[in-house]
Amino acid sequence: MITLTNVLLLAALLFCISVAGIFLNRKNILILLMCIELMLLSVNMNFIAFSHFLGDIHGQIFVFFILTVAAAEAAIGLAILIVMFRNRDTINVESLDSMKG
Repeated sequence: MITLTNVLLLAALLFCISVAGIFLNRKNILILLMCIELMLLSVNMNFIAFSHFLGDIHGQIFVFFILTVAAAEAAIGLAILIVMFRNRDTINVESLDSMKG
């Protein structure tokens, strides 16, 4: 039987892995986007765990809205990443810090 504590510990572990990924890898923007998505999924896991524990469906419905917005955000982020790669020939964050018109 999976308890609330087990799910919350797993979500906390995923959140810590994503924060560590952001701090350890500040060069590749694709990995940074993946770490942000992992962070969002760990928060969604908390919503689902508490929703199931409390017997309320509102948390699970809220997760569907969050996932919809996250999918749109990921698509826009990847589109911007592709355009930046085509213009600059790199996805290194350090070389993308200057904005030119």
